Parts: sequence; C-alpha cells; structure tokens
Amino acid sequence: MTQIRLARPGDAGAIAEVHVATWRAAYPGMLPDRVLLGLSPEREGAYWRHAIATQGRAGFVQVAEGETGGIVGYGSAGPARASGLDFAGEVYTLYVTPDHQGRGLGRALLHAMFERLRRERRNSALIWVLAANPARYFYQAMGGELVAERRERHFGALLDEAAYGWADLNAVLDRREKAGRHV
Repeated sequence: MTQIRLARPGDAGAIAEVHVATWRAAYPGMLPDRVLLGLSPEREGAYWRHAIATQGRAGFVQVAEGETGGIVGYGSAGPARASGLDFAGEVYTLYVTPDHQGRGLGRALLHAMFERLRRERRNSALIWVLAANPARYFYQAMGGELVAERRERHFGALLDEAAYGWADLNAVLDRREKAGRHV
C-alpha cells in the first residue's frame, strides 16, 4: 500500500529524481528544451534538502512512498504567495512519476496537503499550473475552480498560467470522507 508522509532529509535525492523525470515527461514543448536538458538531480537534490530542512511555517513537503519503499511522487505546499487572490494556502508542487499516474496518488497527495493546510488553519488553497499542461484538468476534476490566469516569465520564456482554487478545504475533505475515498 502506498504511504503519504512528511518528507525526511534522506528523501531529497529521491524527490530530485522524481522531479527531473516528471518535468522531462510533462513539459516538452511547454518549457525551453535547454531547461529540461539542463535539469540535474544533484542541483535539484540541493534545493529539496534545503526545502525539507526548513519545513515549518514557510511550507512543507510530502511524499508518496510506493509499495517497495521508493518515492513515486511528492508535493509541497504552505502559505499562499502574493498573487492578489484571496486564498490562505497554496500547493506549490505536485508530481507523480509517469509509471504511477492514474492510480490515485495525485489525489492522495493533494488531499494530504489539504489536510495539513487545514491543520495550519489555512482553509482555502490554490495552485498555479501551466495553461498548456493537460494536468490542469486533474485539478478541475478535483473540484478546483479556475480563479485566475496570468502570463509570467520563467526560464526566459513568457508562459501562460492558470490558477485553480478551492475556497473551502473543509468542504473538500468532508466530501472525500463521505465518499470513503482513501489511497
């Protein structure tokens, strides 16, 4: 059975491997090739070591650990960053390895992050996604409402983004409990 848990310092390397693999699978044609080719598990590992070491009020990282014990997905969330939108929390990242997609892990990670945000008294949340990313439909299926769109410069390219929001995490999690959906 898959376990969703708070990331530990020793997870940084595995999270970095998932990060590189998922970005290279998800973003061809959306991000410049040089960005995808330049991804490095070592560099990403340093970033994730820092993110895990500084978990707390600034955010948290959760992982999906597969049946064999390896990390097959991760997500990070915390206080909403400045966007002019009225949401208390924000999901910063959510990625599941391509060979583990379609098994409910994204849903389980998203709900686990919503639960933790709610415990931190952040009762609403949003996530920004590339508008060209088909994963945006996952967030719609999870009850997220399109609340904003913007064009931002990332990696030297102007990219269209869409924000999906959940105004009431209590209602989202209550519906989940009533439906009995657990991974």
